[in-house]
Amino acid sequence: MTLSEKRSLISALQQEHSVRDICGILGVNRSSFYYHPQEDPSEAVLRSEIEKLAGQYPRYGYRRITQLLQRQGYTVGTRRVARLMKANNLLVSIKRACQTTRSLQGDKPWDNLLDNLQVSRQDQVWVADITYVRLKGRFIYLCLLMDVFTRLIRAWHISQHLTQSLTLKPLKEALRHSVPEIHHSDQGVQYLSKVYVTTLEEHGVEISVAHRGCPWENGYAERLIRTLKEEEVDINDYQSITEARDRIGHFITQVYHQKRPHSALGYLTPMEFQQQTLS
Repeated sequence: MTLSEKRSLISALQQEHSVRDICGILGVNRSSFYYHPQEDPSEAVLRSEIEKLAGQYPRYGYRRITQLLQRQGYTVGTRRVARLMKANNLLVSIKRACQTTRSLQGDKPWDNLLDNLQVSRQDQVWVADITYVRLKGRFIYLCLLMDVFTRLIRAWHISQHLTQSLTLKPLKEALRHSVPEIHHSDQGVQYLSKVYVTTLEEHGVEISVAHRGCPWENGYAERLIRTLKEEEVDINDYQSITEARDRIGHFITQVYHQKRPHSALGYLTPMEFQQQTLS
């Protein structure tokens, strides 16, 4: 039994027995029972700030919370933040998303071009993926296109239906502003349809595809989807497609791009990283 547990037991029994007798039985010095250490004021402030950040970003782990604290000027390490988050039951678990795309069958000419590829510049690789968003009594679907190097989301689109326009609309929007060298996705029919492939080929984009049954080969997009689901979608209860579009759009433009530090970017935000690489 720890000293803290013994002190709790003494407190519970002291109305029926003398503190002297209980301490004697438990082998605790009475001064240890009466001593109540004061929390370091800086620790109390830090604890309060962690609780505030965890409330604002309920899916952030201790590493990302540490980075946010350091951005605010706190000199603190991950071990200390992890300890305080654990003490306040603020550490989170991860939920996995389900598959939303139907794969094409048979042999295809596409291969995974990202194997052992070093991504070293903007618009070298775009990745694409689809996820579902739960509304009251039904699902809607979200398509995302992300630049791997900067982690900037080039375009996104929400639709009530899992149709070709779900992926084609954001692709055409993104291509108006920039063109990637490689477009990578899974083998979903929306990505390997004739119209989608033709659009990429007309812009001189190489097509890269994860092998069927290997979702980790689209890991960049999978991690983006996981972040979006954990930090926005899963913690909200959208009542309409309009509300979902507004809230998700705000998260992408105001939080993900401008406030959320990425470990792969040296804990810069995508906007900060892009500005740094362009300067």
